[in-house]
Amino acid sequence: METPKSNGASLVQAGDGPGGSWRSEPEEDIRDVLKAGGRSWRPENTSESPDILLNQSGRNGRSAALCYGRKWSHVHMVSDSEGDDFEDASEFGVDESEIFGMGCTGTRKSPMMPDNVENEGDALLHFTAEFSSRYGDCHPVFFIGSLEAAFQEAFYGKARDRKLLAIYLHHDDSVLANVFCSQMLCAESIVSYLSQNFISWAWDVTKESNRARLLTICTRHFGSVVAQTIRTYKTDQFPLFLIVMGKRSSNEVLNVIQGNTTVDELMMRLMAAMEIFGAQQQEDIRDEDEREAREMVKREQDEAYRLSLEADRAKREAQEREMAEQVRQEQIRKEQEEEREAIRLSLEQALPPEPEEEIAEPISKLRIRTPSGEFLERRFLGSCKLQVLFDFVASKGYPREEFKLLTTFPRRNVTQLDPNRSLKEAKLFPQETLFLEAKE
Repeated sequence: METPKSNGASLVQAGDGPGGSWRSEPEEDIRDVLKAGGRSWRPENTSESPDILLNQSGRNGRSAALCYGRKWSHVHMVSDSEGDDFEDASEFGVDESEIFGMGCTGTRKSPMMPDNVENEGDALLHFTAEFSSRYGDCHPVFFIGSLEAAFQEAFYGKARDRKLLAIYLHHDDSVLANVFCSQMLCAESIVSYLSQNFISWAWDVTKESNRARLLTICTRHFGSVVAQTIRTYKTDQFPLFLIVMGKRSSNEVLNVIQGNTTVDELMMRLMAAMEIFGAQQQEDIRDEDEREAREMVKREQDEAYRLSLEADRAKREAQEREMAEQVRQEQIRKEQEEEREAIRLSLEQALPPEPEEEIAEPISKLRIRTPSGEFLERRFLGSCKLQVLFDFVASKGYPREEFKLLTTFPRRNVTQLDPNRSLKEAKLFPQETLFLEAKE
């Protein structure tokens, strides 16, 4: 009968006959080691992997994945006595780092975060790159920036856009770190749920300096109680997953999830946190909508008031402009009247005296009807020039520039005649009736 092969190790048959089961020689060695501790075992499967994975409960659980060289064997351990503790593997000549740590590959991985980090953004970039190199690209999208910036992103936007904040605290020395990262944190369902509902922020507390910085950050943002709670967790209780919800007055840690969990339990606790957050978010949305409605009404009222003020101001300015124009026109009119009056007086004073009726020289009697129906009568020497007549009419308020002086029959416009002609020459002798008409 041909002997089957398993992962590069030879298999030996357990039991007699063709129905016997096969096991690898390395598994026999593991059996010998475990028997020394009073344990029985049964192999599950074997697979190649560069790292050791612990299942769910870690080194004190019911099962573990043991690394033999570069081969994997998942072994169920059943204690003969539930009260007896499994002796330290080092007593059997097996290095713990080869079973529970990362010693299977023979090389030590670089830290998730360098020691004594000064810039949180740079530290998160390093963390994300190292996380991807260890566990692949299917992992939560870690926020690159300070924790305060993550708060702003998660809590201080519009109520509909707010999210929970998930803070992942990593510790490389914890036996649970590899399993939690590879099997829980990188599970597609967890990655998708975190991406939709959370802002994820991470920190590595493996180095004491980084742990101290985290505690200072937590004290500043959450208070001393949360910082003291984180300080009490031992190395093997990491990783920790803190679910934080932003509130009006403070930030509340809803849940602290330890590394010894399962994908289903992790999902249930994330969903429970989302249920609490959803109720708070709906209340915040209602409050925000009501506040925005009030602010909208106030803005509309303010806008209406502003428009009213502008209309009143425009009306007042128009009235002021109109009044100013009236004052200006009145001033112009007054100045024109004063100027006209001054001209009239000067013309009146410059007129030659009215001749007497009994003098020997020829006299012309003129009767002039004004636009108001009144008559102006005066005697002029027949030899007087028309300019004297024009000056007389202007002295009575009817300047030649504004009024025409016309004869009745035949109708003639006297103002168009040469002002140096005499009254006789203009045929306004010995008497004539004229009338004034405003120019168009």
